[in-house]
Amino acid sequence: MLLGASLSGAARAQNPSEQMPPLRSASEIPAQLTARTYTTLSSETSARLDRIGTRVGEHFNKGDLLIVFDCKTQRAQVARAKAVSTQAEKTAAINQRLANLKSIGELELDVSRAEVEKARADLAIANAAASKCEIAAPFDGVTVEQKAQAFQYATPGQPLLEILDKRSLEVELIAPSRWLAWLKPGYGFAVHIEETDKTYHAEITRISGRVDPVSQTIKVFGEIHDNAAELMAGMSGRANISPPK
Repeated sequence: MLLGASLSGAARAQNPSEQMPPLRSASEIPAQLTARTYTTLSSETSARLDRIGTRVGEHFNKGDLLIVFDCKTQRAQVARAKAVSTQAEKTAAINQRLANLKSIGELELDVSRAEVEKARADLAIANAAASKCEIAAPFDGVTVEQKAQAFQYATPGQPLLEILDKRSLEVELIAPSRWLAWLKPGYGFAVHIEETDKTYHAEITRISGRVDPVSQTIKVFGEIHDNAAELMAGMSGRANISPPK
């Protein structure tokens, strides 16, 4: 009996199917939800923050004003540039009539025309500076971090708001590079998200173009097909990607 038990135990130890974990466990890898569209809004001008039109967690639509600066100086420069441009155009028009009457030479006429172009360029510069006094939402999204407060003085390049498009989430995975033999865009898989305790249907959308030579892994991205409004960027879980049979 002892000999039989020993032989039976040896046979089990040599059976590779009992030594390896089940296929389901072997094909599970960590997964994290990330936003496909996100950005940090920064200041393009030196001015005082007059108003921040969104707070952390608030949703907004594309085109909504998120940040407004106090730009009295910029608006005054636009008004002055418009006045100078109008004056230059009227002067050029008068000189054109005088030139038709042979009362002035071509040089004076050309100079007045050049003044018009110069005034228009100055007006364009003033308008460009004034356009930086407001920052509109580049897409429908939600505010995830506020890095400045109203009435603070902002400098060019200073981060102000972090926003993302909650509707365009993707699943980020780190898969073994050996899976590249069969893992392709369009390959379906299931992902379980810990925060919601739900499993969702997903599909591989793109694969990174570089394998990590140390860990022998590659970054893979997928998209969840289920209509799941409860999902948020930063949630994590595990993806079950079974190899083809």
